[in-house]
Amino acid sequence: MISLSVMPVLPRGARAAALAAASVTLAALTAVPAATAAAAPTPVRPEDRAGDHLTLVVRHAGPGRDGRYELFCHPESGHHPDPAGACRVLDANTQWGRDTFAPVPPDSVCTMLYGGPATARVTGTWAGRPVDARYDRGNGCEIARWDRMVPFLPRAGAAPGTPSWTTSRTSPWQHPLQPA
Repeated sequence: MISLSVMPVLPRGARAAALAAASVTLAALTAVPAATAAAAPTPVRPEDRAGDHLTLVVRHAGPGRDGRYELFCHPESGHHPDPAGACRVLDANTQWGRDTFAPVPPDSVCTMLYGGPATARVTGTWAGRPVDARYDRGNGCEIARWDRMVPFLPRAGAAPGTPSWTTSRTSPWQHPLQPA
């Protein structure tokens, strides 16, 4: 059995041009992973965390939830009812290059579900950046944004008689999707 391979024969100048084009393409393809690796988000370093201090003002969330609270993280302390849980959820929502406290984008499509009159304002410093954020429960997107921050923000809509501030696993500051 005879096998034939056909190779195109290119004139000397065309062969050099094809080889140069292949070299440029190969160089570009090998540079992409390096550029992608450099653009990947870097983790938040401990030295970026020094001075994490937030003031939280909660209104219309219910008895025992309304008030002004100070929170320090790394290490956690302050007047917040669950400083360890609050710092944990803030850390979980912190990614380098993304604003942890960003508002819902104005062009978002949200359910017109009213989550109650609760509001919160957060000021201070987090991950080395100034914070001035407002939260409410005026529609489905705002409710989801609020719920992502529980137990930093209080769990809204707790049944009457539920303890409002405790550090137990059934705390009203526990995230609604967090297992008890």
